[in-house]
Amino acid sequence: MRDGYVVTWRGHEYEATPDGDGVRIYATEPGDGFTEVRPGRYVRVVPFGEYDNMAYVRTTCTWRGQPFIVLAEADSWLRVEYTGGRAPIARQLGLEEFDFGVYQGWAPAHEVADLYQHGV
Repeated sequence: MRDGYVVTWRGHEYEATPDGDGVRIYATEPGDGFTEVRPGRYVRVVPFGEYDNMAYVRTTCTWRGQPFIVLAEADSWLRVEYTGGRAPIARQLGLEEFDFGVYQGWAPAHEVADLYQHGV
């Protein structure tokens, strides 16, 4: 599940984070100019204009008939954030208030429907 920036650089798509005048791109294997930041995670800073495309990718879904964005995946569970804007419904779903008016929880992946990734 993706929720974040992606960059196309040298024909490959990478998870990314804007970084001043460039962008940090992340890989799971070593490559030219990449530095290992932890086992299985490599980063390289690419200057602005040297990458082909940058977009923000968001995964949306419905769970128990309500709209959510998917923030993460762990085993057979999805970390979801309610986007319906109705606190009583969020509480009824058993979601925790992560921040004021922001409700999140873990949903069994098999209960989630209408998964859709789109660029913003």
